[in-house]
Amino acid sequence: MRNATVEMTRLASMDSREAALLLKGIRDAALRGARAPLAPRADIQASWQRMLREGVDPDRDRRSGLLSAGELEERRGGPLGELLPVLREGLMSVPGSVADPVRHIMVVADAEGRVLWREGHASVLRMADGHGFEPGADWRESTVGTNGVGTALVMRRPVQVHSAEHFVATHHAWTCAGAPITDPRNGRLMGVVDVSGPVTTMHPATLLLVGSVARLAEAELRNRHLSELARLRAVAAPLLHRVGGRAVAVDRHGWTAAVTGMAPVDRLPLPRAFGPGRVWLPALGECVVEPLPGGWLLRPAGDEAGARASAGEVTRLVLDVSRTRDWTVRVSGGTGGWTRELSPRHAELLYVLAVHREGRTAAQLAADVFGDRTRTVTVRAEMSRIRRTLGGVLAHRPYRFREEVRVEVTGPADPRDLLPYSTAPAVVAARGADAPA
Repeated sequence: MRNATVEMTRLASMDSREAALLLKGIRDAALRGARAPLAPRADIQASWQRMLREGVDPDRDRRSGLLSAGELEERRGGPLGELLPVLREGLMSVPGSVADPVRHIMVVADAEGRVLWREGHASVLRMADGHGFEPGADWRESTVGTNGVGTALVMRRPVQVHSAEHFVATHHAWTCAGAPITDPRNGRLMGVVDVSGPVTTMHPATLLLVGSVARLAEAELRNRHLSELARLRAVAAPLLHRVGGRAVAVDRHGWTAAVTGMAPVDRLPLPRAFGPGRVWLPALGECVVEPLPGGWLLRPAGDEAGARASAGEVTRLVLDVSRTRDWTVRVSGGTGGWTRELSPRHAELLYVLAVHREGRTAAQLAADVFGDRTRTVTVRAEMSRIRRTLGGVLAHRPYRFREEVRVEVTGPADPRDLLPYSTAPAVVAARGADAPA
């Protein structure tokens, strides 16, 4: 076991050439499978291991084709484009800051790692052009190796990559820091904001700044969402007053705007394929769905007992954690089936429960996921949200899948790629053995 790990603060105190040489020595040792005096940082080491398994060439600059002008403009038309002014204001408008555009460029990429926008000093942009770091380019890890865009997408947290921490040697003249942006309305990964520049401009505070600006962008989306819910509530309230019985108005993401005749909930999980007509939902059973401006009106077709009976008809559950993102759970039974995307935390918890069919207490789950048995309040809150999503599939005391439900797990081809973002002790341990399939 290596006795020390190189940290960004230590690198920042070094001459840029000295720091680059140190990291190059660590990288070269890792590529040879030799012992180095210092270990790379955990996120960097994990990324290098993925690159070695995927066969990325550490010495050759590999590039994929650029998006066409039409496809680039189409992708720019999504929610990330609405956040561009917030990102620009946070990163590029303060002279002398660690992200000063004289020394850096700001890059915004989508969830597929495709570069959508770049802004900054002309000379740094020209340097980026020389590496194919341009609008429409693919900067996933599997394409260009460890980098501030692709690695942040995989790890789902802010990541700084300095000089020879880049897996591909041609990128060693760069330093970059990227942070993922997640849509608070549905938990989906939207993309990454990244600050990159010449290796001599590295500053340890850059990562903190980029992460803070990403959270600011998410807060902007959250505020807009609250405004949209308020507008939907104004439309739905008079309708619910006339409907009578049980009914709820939700937006397109399932967030509740107004309710009558039942206990309010923050959000109702909606299946991917959703539209007017009769739809079965885990929390309500069969519902009549009608469109509203900006959302849906849901009216349960049966009573509470009928809804619970429908929820109890689930016979099969498939947990798909085979990819580096977009984890899903699919349930099916006598009333049909539906698929739900999972947040990173819910993917971890359901994986642990799938492995431990006998069940886990809140304290055990806290140890499995957080490495801290005392974090039971957090576990209970998350499990409450999951149980609202999965209806009658889960039992508690202890938390477990019901015995009559057949549970299947689809894991990655290589168990070392299981939920690569996760630091949960149970997941880390599972990477050393065959994942369930």
